[in-house]
Amino acid sequence: MSPSVRLPELIRVIRSARTQGEERGIIQRECADIRAQFRQGDNGERSHSLAKLLYVHMLGYPAHFGQMECVRLIASPRYSEKRIGYLGAMMLLDEKQDASLLMTNSIKNDLSHSSQYVQSLALCTLGCMGSAGMCRDLAPEIERLLRASNSYIKKKAILCAVHIVRKVPELGELFTPSAKSLLSEKNHGVLHGAVVLITELCEKNHDTLGQFRKAVPDLVQIMRSLVTSSYSPEHNIAGISDPFLQVRILRLLRILGHNNDAASEAMNDLLAQVATNTDSSKTAGSAVLYETVLTIMDINSESGLRVLAVNILGRFLLNNDRNIRYISMTSLQKIVQTDHNAVQRHRGTIVDCLKDQDTSVKRRALELSLALVSAANIRLMMKELLIFLSTSPVELRSQAASGIFNAAERYAPSKRWHIDTILHVLTTAGGDVRDETVPNLIQLITTASELHCYTVQKLYRALVKDISQQSLVQVACWCIGEYGDLLLKGECEEIEAVQVTEDDVLDALETVLHSHMSSPATRGFALTATMKLSTRITDNVDRIRSIVSIYGSCIDLELQQRAVEYNALFKKYDHMRAAVLERMPVMDKNSPGHTNGDITGDLVKEPELSKPVEAGLPSQSTSEVCDLLDLLGGTDTPIPALTSTPPLTTSSAGDLLDLLGGLEPTPVVPNETVYEKNGITLKLQCDRQTETDVTVTLIASNSTMNDITNFTLQAAVPKSVQLQMKAPSGNVIPAHGLGQVTQTVLLNNPNKVSLKMRVRVSYSHQGTMCQDMVQIDSFPSPVWK
Repeated sequence: MSPSVRLPELIRVIRSARTQGEERGIIQRECADIRAQFRQGDNGERSHSLAKLLYVHMLGYPAHFGQMECVRLIASPRYSEKRIGYLGAMMLLDEKQDASLLMTNSIKNDLSHSSQYVQSLALCTLGCMGSAGMCRDLAPEIERLLRASNSYIKKKAILCAVHIVRKVPELGELFTPSAKSLLSEKNHGVLHGAVVLITELCEKNHDTLGQFRKAVPDLVQIMRSLVTSSYSPEHNIAGISDPFLQVRILRLLRILGHNNDAASEAMNDLLAQVATNTDSSKTAGSAVLYETVLTIMDINSESGLRVLAVNILGRFLLNNDRNIRYISMTSLQKIVQTDHNAVQRHRGTIVDCLKDQDTSVKRRALELSLALVSAANIRLMMKELLIFLSTSPVELRSQAASGIFNAAERYAPSKRWHIDTILHVLTTAGGDVRDETVPNLIQLITTASELHCYTVQKLYRALVKDISQQSLVQVACWCIGEYGDLLLKGECEEIEAVQVTEDDVLDALETVLHSHMSSPATRGFALTATMKLSTRITDNVDRIRSIVSIYGSCIDLELQQRAVEYNALFKKYDHMRAAVLERMPVMDKNSPGHTNGDITGDLVKEPELSKPVEAGLPSQSTSEVCDLLDLLGGTDTPIPALTSTPPLTTSSAGDLLDLLGGLEPTPVVPNETVYEKNGITLKLQCDRQTETDVTVTLIASNSTMNDITNFTLQAAVPKSVQLQMKAPSGNVIPAHGLGQVTQTVLLNNPNKVSLKMRVRVSYSHQGTMCQDMVQIDSFPSPVWK
């Protein structure tokens, strides 16, 4: 066989290939020659052949047939062959390959070799791809090398020990004594590896934290010497002495000082020195300062030091590097609840980041801006947020709108300002708001009786101008139906009233009904509003009757059902039409079926409220029947959809009021406390609706000094009981008992079995997620009696 080409020649030939097919042909021929060389045994060419095979592997072609050759070369006494063999093992083998087990004995022998270069090859390979079994077998050898006098070997042994601790955490105790002694080393490479090893030991085994906390003064001294040391060309990067080692030490100090007053006190002065003396004009200095800030925020540091850390993050916001601005806002987001006033000082800079071209920076700036909204700055911040909403990317509009709604609801200075803000959002991004926005706004409008004329005037103008924003159109139709008489009067003190006629109003509603942009839900709002106007106007009742009758044969079953029922009101029950269609009473925001706040809960499916029940349109929802023994389980039996207005049926009385059955007074059971832990109190109230239906209201309050966030409730009942969960009133429980979160659960117990309920409580308190289970085995006696 003719001798194959050398590696440089092979590289030249492959690079000169003009097509991919030509390249594949060259590699196939060369791989065949390499296989032949491997079969010939020890001919002095095996290492060269394996080197070429590794290059072929780097190009993405199969090279698995060289695995066993790697094992043979590792066992070779020649250094040149060992080097290629170990390199091939790191590239072609991993811990899942059986061939890797054959190397254990060779690695063990090489770890005791007289040459430091052979030892380093074995250490690098074990640290790169050593399996758990290999780590257990060779850990004593690594521990021995940690005490070697050669810094070159000691540095590689430390990194190998880190790999062993990650693979087999229980072996960490073997390296703990040696790790302590390594902190006295002068070599920066060894010292860097020692800090990494100690960090890994502390993260894997919290029992070792107490042992290494005694080394905090040593770490402080090492860090102080780095900060105050003179220029050293060997370790200096952009004017910072060994920033890599400084960052590693700061991370270790953060772990050791967490929730420990003594360790935190020992490092406070050092952190202040680093924070004030480090130059942040270069990336290396910014990295050290960022780690310093994280350490200050994670230990029990002094208040002045925390303010200094926030100011450093504020300086980062002015940096031209977007990555630095991003991590600065990410860090501020984590501490805004605990250091709110300090973060508020940088509000202007944070708001300016909303204008950044990078979407990820905008997202972080939006989240932080929403967290900074308070009663004192609500008007100023809302002005900036509304400007941002009008120019924000599509992917951020939903988040911005939701955040504006929550902030406006919490800090609104007046109801008129609240309504104007929500209408501005609906006009700007009505297609990106959540479904619960419509019933929430309707509830707000009903409670502001003095603003009914003002609101209906503004909504009518918005409706005539643009009917593409579905949420805005739904609210406008609802208000026109309820307060159309105020619109037609044309009298409004708060705003210059627009003079409209009955035909103008009906034309606007007909436009919504006929528009291809209107969803079925929106048409339902418009049809109901048209019907309600029949009792508020006098000259166009026949036109309304004609509009309603058209939809009696509509292809949409929802609209068809309503049109048929409304036609029945015109014909058979015309004498009752005015009473049935009278103005809706003021809604209670905590009433069952009303949502106020974000819909939360990952595992329990909540009803979707695309239109309010009070407007005469159905709010349909389904829920699985939960098994008491399996909180997250369910059956395939669906609960029938609930509608607020059932189809007309014939009864003995023949009275349309049968549609509103269940008006008899029902007993209300006083609140009973079912859960009280960590400052959270959960009370239960039952309201029997019919003989088989019960409304259960869970009321959560918070007596701690911090807000409870991400609060969710999940419920399960026996299979014979049907369960429907309404959306909660929110997911944040204010501190000091200043507010509540309510969750309404509708139960249908046709068999009247003994009722039991299991409730899962999940919430976040000061950044820590908590979860608990409540078993309710006995309900108040009036529930089923």
